Amino acid sequence: MATTLFCALAIAFVWQGAFVANTTAMANPLTNLIASKDAGDKVQDKASEDAGRTKSFLRDTANKVEETAKSNAKKVENATDNKGSFVERKAKKDAATIEERAEEDTARTQKAVDNTKNAVQKAVDGIKDALN
Repeated sequence: MATTLFCALAIAFVWQGAFVANTTAMANPLTNLIASKDAGDKVQDKASEDAGRTKSFLRDTANKVEETAKSNAKKVENATDNKGSFVERKAKKDAATIEERAEEDTARTQKAVDNTKNAVQKAVDGIKDALN
């Protein structure tokens, strides 16, 4: 019984110590607010930077998909000796469809990236306004 009580008190003591570890932060909350504003600016800058990188990656990927579709259609065209066969027409049609879908998917994904970036920036602005 005494051991259980001792363990419970030890756990409570350690638990309380974890929540009150940084007494300096409690003594001067203004320092933390300034740091929070700087952190908010950094988060917004990072969100913009990452969104730009992601959009560039998406554009590069779409270009590679389009190049591959054109290359495959050209290979089919060469294999059929440019006779305008059904297979050749089908390959060209498929290439055009792939290119169109790649553009649509890229545009849709880039819009989602922009929406996410804007949501992050809006959330950070809301937090900054709440701290002011």
